[in-house]
Amino acid sequence: MTVTEVYQALRPSVVLIKASGGGEGADSGTGFIINADGTILTAHHVIEGAKNIQISYADGSETTAQVASSSPAQDIATLTPAKLPETVVPAVLGGGSAVGDDVVAIGNPLGLTATTTSGVVSGLERTLARDRGGDIAGLIQFDAAVNPGSSGGPLINTQGQVVGVVVALANPTDAGTFIGIGFAVPIGAALGGGEGDGQAPPL
Repeated sequence: MTVTEVYQALRPSVVLIKASGGGEGADSGTGFIINADGTILTAHHVIEGAKNIQISYADGSETTAQVASSSPAQDIATLTPAKLPETVVPAVLGGGSAVGDDVVAIGNPLGLTATTTSGVVSGLERTLARDRGGDIAGLIQFDAAVNPGSSGGPLINTQGQVVGVVVALANPTDAGTFIGIGFAVPIGAALGGGEGDGQAPPL
């Protein structure tokens, strides 16, 4: 599939998440629908400590959501929305990745909804240190551009399958902008909740 075709296939599944009430103002991030009951998969740090979670669907409708499960160590969470969009389109979840595979990231960086970027898998089994919660291991490294607000979004292969959940970018400065290194939790680890940790610097 082309990047355009991947975007068209996945866009109905991707949501904007706004989390507030956690004491530091509102955070925005990304999530995506993973099954027919509307369950949304995202990064834990997007909704961490939030008292209110608002979801905006691709069709423009909005709803509140509650945390259904979370793994701070893996930096993964699932949300249960109060209402579903008129048409629920779950993302197709894929398998493993290889270095050099073409990938597409869809997210809401800096509030720019449904931003789509493309790149390749740059490395596998990466370990990322973070200030709290311990390191996270087994990550996919990729170079499709992501920025604050992209966290929780899908990393997608050219078959239109989600292979990972975007959780972090690497930047040696405090700027928090993309320099060509992003990280995603592999979809198998995200769904299985195995060992690991996540984040740093937060998206």
